[in-house]
Amino acid sequence: MGEDVRLRAVVALAQAMAAAHTPREFWRAAALGARDGLGGTFAALSVWERDHGRLKVLVNAGERAVGEEEFPDAETYPVHQFPEITEFLHEQWAGGGEPDAWVETAGDRVTTGRVTGLRRRGRGCCVVAPIVLHGRAWGELYVARPAGVPVFDRDDADFAAVLAAVVAAGIAQAERLEEVRKLAFTDPLTGLANRRAVDTRLDEAVERYRADGSVVSLVVCDLNGLKRVNDTHGHAVGDRLLERFGSVLSRCGAMLPGALSARLGGDEFCLLSVGPTSDEVVAVAEELCVRAGELELGEGVACGVASTGDPIGPLKSARRLFRLADAAQYRAKAARSSKPVVAGRDGTVIQLADAPPGARDRRRFRDAPPV
Repeated sequence: MGEDVRLRAVVALAQAMAAAHTPREFWRAAALGARDGLGGTFAALSVWERDHGRLKVLVNAGERAVGEEEFPDAETYPVHQFPEITEFLHEQWAGGGEPDAWVETAGDRVTTGRVTGLRRRGRGCCVVAPIVLHGRAWGELYVARPAGVPVFDRDDADFAAVLAAVVAAGIAQAERLEEVRKLAFTDPLTGLANRRAVDTRLDEAVERYRADGSVVSLVVCDLNGLKRVNDTHGHAVGDRLLERFGSVLSRCGAMLPGALSARLGGDEFCLLSVGPTSDEVVAVAEELCVRAGELELGEGVACGVASTGDPIGPLKSARRLFRLADAAQYRAKAARSSKPVVAGRDGTVIQLADAPPGARDRRRFRDAPPV
């Protein structure tokens, strides 16, 4: 494809996005512009919902396969099935590299989630380009061609990265209009939910537990070694460690459908799950501990779990579940445990959570009732 053709494609994409009046019009313009610019027949635009650990498809444009909706309400994919989107920022770009796109074909020997999708929908190849905003992966641009036509090559992948950058610029402008609303419930450093979002969701979860018995589980994490990293390497490196752990938390949280991943503040994070069993939540917490232990410069994570699926006694309020998970995390921290401590399975956690503030050898837990 000639340089003039590609330049016109970039201009057409930018103009089409600028002319959009609604989010859906914008998404469709971005996808169709990328499809046409890359000579594909189908394109999709997806966003990485960090707090839910999933890629959510915003639009499917062009020649759609059976079952594909133009603006799907619930087409999502857990990011742990597509780890590239969580790994690229930290593994590829942290050293000063640029966002890169890649090509996958239905004939690839390594069967990834995307390769499986190509085969299922009768497509021959796709090119995937991460969309990056403010140095953080926002989502991805996906363009496909049918089977039986030439597959995308390296030049196409490079051009896809250019188109993704153009789309990112358009998204940045559109997102400024939503910034105030998002800041109310989002941690600005990691992109995860914040404490306000957790409090709101936890109250709703406890109400659901009372109504139908749904299992509600809370995992509270304290990232070890952050102060040492800040003191030794500087706060910029410490922030990068926090961001990296946030990505790991989002990826692990994706294993629990509908889970909310959040940063409570400082080096404290949490995972809120409604529905999955306590054993499933503990298994994810164990995976989280393993992955946190592999982070460069980090010293692992202290992890506590409290779940209505375990014998924790009456749950009179959401605050009690929080105190139990917090007490379990404190036990894990004090014992330097490489595995999560679970309230109701460790005999001292409930006593610790119910002890009055100021008791010897324990900290004052969040939201503990006054003496």
